Amino acid sequence: MIDHKQDTWPDSWKLLEHGIRTGRYTDPEFCKLEHEKLWLNVWQMATRVDAVAEPGDYAVYDIGHQSVIVVRNEHGEIKAFNNACPHRGTALAEGNGQFEKCRIICPFHGWRWDVDGNNQYVLEEQQFRDGKLTKDDVALREVAVEVYAGFVFVNFSKDPAPFADFISPFADLLDDLATGEMRHYWWKSVEVPANWKVAVEAFLEGYHVPATHPQLETTSADFIYGDDVSGQPPQYSHLDHIYETFEHGHGRFLGGEKTPMAGHTRYEGDPVDLMADRLNLLVEGMDAMVLAEDVALVRSLKGKEIPEGSTLGAEYVKLLYATAAEQGRPMPKPEKHVLNMWGGELFIFPNLLVLPQAGNTMIYRVRPNGFNPDSCIFEILSTKTYPKDQQPPRTEIQEMTDVDDPEQFRQIPRQDFSNIPRIQKGLHTQGCKQVWMADYYEKIIMNMHQELDRYLSDQK
Repeated sequence: MIDHKQDTWPDSWKLLEHGIRTGRYTDPEFCKLEHEKLWLNVWQMATRVDAVAEPGDYAVYDIGHQSVIVVRNEHGEIKAFNNACPHRGTALAEGNGQFEKCRIICPFHGWRWDVDGNNQYVLEEQQFRDGKLTKDDVALREVAVEVYAGFVFVNFSKDPAPFADFISPFADLLDDLATGEMRHYWWKSVEVPANWKVAVEAFLEGYHVPATHPQLETTSADFIYGDDVSGQPPQYSHLDHIYETFEHGHGRFLGGEKTPMAGHTRYEGDPVDLMADRLNLLVEGMDAMVLAEDVALVRSLKGKEIPEGSTLGAEYVKLLYATAAEQGRPMPKPEKHVLNMWGGELFIFPNLLVLPQAGNTMIYRVRPNGFNPDSCIFEILSTKTYPKDQQPPRTEIQEMTDVDDPEQFRQIPRQDFSNIPRIQKGLHTQGCKQVWMADYYEKIIMNMHQELDRYLSDQK
């Protein structure tokens, strides 16, 4: 058992007032402590509801030594069980799939259960426990599960904190964003040579955009990479973002009042072209939260008069919702606090990032790859709402192998992946004892680590 009292921690693990010690990202012992105190006790997203859409559908979620089967039963309820046969411990399922005839069968000796975890058959049952084996002895062991906003959360603790308390800062907002109505578009998974926190933190601020994604902030990128070092750098759009932190380690950022959706632009030209071209960069670079059909709607406003008191963004929203209504496509509530989140991000501690835009949402999930502090499993999910007469595709997780391959990942994730392993490399160098955090733009990162410490020291 690892000593989790903070006053006994080595200096390399300690959280500073304005920075973070690098041992938190590189030390195998810190990684073990996270598995013992965080991952065994925190609510975490195991899968999406559309991955278990029909009775008998299942999805396996692995974290550290733990493996859980998420399954939909014949009554439409979602349950979660430890992925182990009570006979000899055999893992009962792998990946995503469907249990034929809603029966879970151990591939080793043929023991069988229904999708409620009740045992149906034990080969030569009289051979066990002097013939007095009970159904409870061999029932599958349940794991705490909660379904919310289209996500399936699990908690391995025997006495988990109430999920409603955990999710409370975002409960109403997730409902209003209609993430529960969104279904699979694509889902990619890849191993990245970096600590899971390094990968999560790369997306908890917009401060990196001019240098990492220069096509999205051309004037600022020109200053950064150009020859003029005498003048003042231009103000880039992400400086207008509002950053907020909440209890339980959660956080969010949003565009504020000066976004292109609100009619603000930093460039000269036709407003429709500027807005469409900007959004199309996200289509070409990601094909996730903004899709080609969204850009086509913007371009359809070309040459049309903007009513007095309105903006291009407002007219686009009206058109978007009118089109969705014709299609019978579910949409987020058309209210200001929801529209303000388009292009922003919700961070659900410890490792889930939700990036909504209109009727689409991009989702990141990052988790440790076993007990290796220098490796993580990075997943990108693209979800959207579908017209009422269109059947969403069955959820399929695509296992990717090369983060630099343009055939596997588009430009924006390749740009992000180009930095994440380099961060991990730098954190191991002898001269890097700590990293500094911006007081405002990186406050969500500090809030995340403060909550992590509460788990690791039993103070949550």
